[in-house]
Formats: sequence, C-alpha cells, structure tokens
Amino acid sequence: MSSGLKIAVLMGGPSSEREVSLMSGRQVAGALRRLGHNVIELDPDEDGILALLTNRPDVVFIALHGRYGEDGCIQGLLELAHIPYTGSGVLASALAMDKIMAKVVFRSLGIPTPEWVTVTRSDAGVGSPCADDALLQVGLPCVVKPSAQGSTVGVTVVRDAESLADAVHLALSYGDQALIEQFVTGTEITVGVLGDSPARALPTLEIVSKKPTYDWEAKYTPGMSEHIIPARVPEEVRAKCQDLAVRAHTALGCRGFSRVDMIATPSGEVQVLEVNTVPGLTAVSLLPDAARAVGISFEQLVQMAVDGALAVHAGRTVE
Repeated sequence: MSSGLKIAVLMGGPSSEREVSLMSGRQVAGALRRLGHNVIELDPDEDGILALLTNRPDVVFIALHGRYGEDGCIQGLLELAHIPYTGSGVLASALAMDKIMAKVVFRSLGIPTPEWVTVTRSDAGVGSPCADDALLQVGLPCVVKPSAQGSTVGVTVVRDAESLADAVHLALSYGDQALIEQFVTGTEITVGVLGDSPARALPTLEIVSKKPTYDWEAKYTPGMSEHIIPARVPEEVRAKCQDLAVRAHTALGCRGFSRVDMIATPSGEVQVLEVNTVPGLTAVSLLPDAARAVGISFEQLVQMAVDGALAVHAGRTVE
C-alpha cells in the first residue's frame, strides 16, 4: 500500500452533477488525509485545469461526475501529462458515459439491456417518425434519458403519448442525443465492481426509494432511500446480477471500480441499464455501502483506487 503521496482530488467542475461531485470529493479528500497523504483539493471550474499541471501530483483522484470528468476528457488530459489517475481510461469512460453506445456494446455481446430508440434534436417530438417508432418498439410506459448525463438528470418516466414530446425536449436540453427506453418493472439493483484483472463483483444492493422514482432527491437526501444488502431476490438472480455486472464492466474496458445499475424482473430476468465509472462517493452513496458489506472500509476503498492508478501507470497501460 502506497502512503505519503501528493494526491490531487478533482471535484466540482461545470457539469450538472457539480454539487454531488463536491460532496464526493470532500469525502475522498478526508479519507486520503486520514491515510496520511498530502491532499490538494482542486475544482477545475474555479481553479482552472492548469492548476493541476502546476501542482504536479503523484496521483489524481477523479471525483468529477458527469461531463468532462466521467466522459474521457480529463482522462485524456492526464494521459498526455503522464499523471496517474484513478478509475477507467479514456475509451471506457467515454463509452460508459454515452448510454447509447454502451447499450450497443452490451447488445453486441449478449448482455441484456432494455429496448431503446435513439432521438436527436432534428427528429424529436410527438408525431415525428422517431416518436412513432419509439412507441411501437418500446411501448408505454417508457423512460426518456439524455444520452450523456448521470444522477437521473433530465430523466422522465413517460406514461402517456401526450407527455413524450416534453420529456424528449427536456432530455435533449442536455445534449444532442437522447434515448427512449423500455420501462422495465422489477427490483432496482446496483452492483459495484472492483479491479480489472480479474474484476470482482461486490454484493447486490437493492435500492428502495421513498419517492415514486429514484431521483436526485431520493439519491442524495439522507433517509429518502434504503439500501438493502443483499438484494431481496433469489440467490440465482443475485448471482446473475453479479455476473452481468462484471461482464458489463469488462465489455466497456473499465478498471479501478465501477457501479452497474440493473433491474431484476419478477420472472428472474435481469436487464442492465448503465455503468457508472465514477460512482458517487458521498455519505449516502451506493458503492461504499456495498464495499462495507464485505469488510472494505471507505478508506480502504479509496486507497485501493490510488494503488490501482499507480499500478496502471507503472505498466503504462494505454486504452
């Protein structure tokens, strides 16, 4: 285990998930200080990205959620600067952040994922061929999402055709593409995955929201959701969830850690929704809870990420 390192924690940034990123980053910074590291907290939106190069840390801990932090952009800069960083590399980050491309990869490798239709700004709206195709292909209810956002930002559950246009316009306000996805009923489960050679799954975690949907408030307000470990599904379904989590993590080329979101249906089928390469690391986040269930403290989880970053850099693994 490495210790006494100069570590820059990147947090905040300009994305719609800025406030969550600040919470994650502060928690990570505190853990790193308790581990004896010299920590620099940097917010690219306030300090500028050049502050990172000026301080020249031994390792960068990426706690940036969403655009620029989770989509391969900051990872590419750090590759060019030859600075070790936590989490997945450029390609895996970009693929996981783009929900449409991730689903294309999943489908090509036989990883089950809900049916979807891609919508662009040029073909949005009820009555358009794309909207008609979506309703024919995925049916109602359906879920409309921006292609490259997290934390349920811009997500709408649509239950009638008249609401589809507004949901699509909201999703497209966050980017050029959105997806209209089949709504799958079942138990909402997330599985953390650690490492890459080989990757291993943490226990299944069932999410029970006190709101109709697991939205921003339910995710980040203490007491608004319950985490149940292991998930209340049959053992064979838990095993299936863990296997699919590792397969999804590996399919996209993830490393370090990730969190894979999925739905287990009452019939025992499992549908993979998405992979988060920079999962939340706040006091109410899912990955740390799952790690604690197998005896991995938050400090240990953070240290594992740092050690993994150094190992990758030493081997000069390039995606």
